[in-house]
Amino acid sequence: MARIRNRRKPVAEMNVVPYIDVMLVLLVIFMVTAPMLNQGVKVDLPKVSSDVLPQDNNARVLTISVKADKSYYWNMGSEVDTETVQDTALKLDELVDSVSKIIAQARSQGKQVQVFVRGDKSVDYGAVMALMGGLQGADVGNVGLITEAP
Repeated sequence: MARIRNRRKPVAEMNVVPYIDVMLVLLVIFMVTAPMLNQGVKVDLPKVSSDVLPQDNNARVLTISVKADKSYYWNMGSEVDTETVQDTALKLDELVDSVSKIIAQARSQGKQVQVFVRGDKSVDYGAVMALMGGLQGADVGNVGLITEAP
């Protein structure tokens, strides 16, 4: 008697399981090596003109100024205000508290707040970065840096 053979059709699909395994291994390798890379490069920045920052007309604008003596000023308005500052200088922690209250109040009213930072050219980089860290702690996700045309 002849045996009846069970014939299967060849499978015409690609087996992607090995490719997924390779991608996961590569992902782990990149996740492990990424923190070991250098975080910055020392550069001398050129003076160039910059494009105008986009503004949302419905959003309130918070302009924060850092003077050369590392004093912080803020002004809230409907547009970027480079002329008017508060009469009193604030310390960084006072400024962060004020900004977090402003952001919380605006969000409770359903409004957006755009934050722009003006830094004096003679202020050190650390003061501006301390401000950026404080703004991040105050839950500000997007910050624009204001420059002047050369």
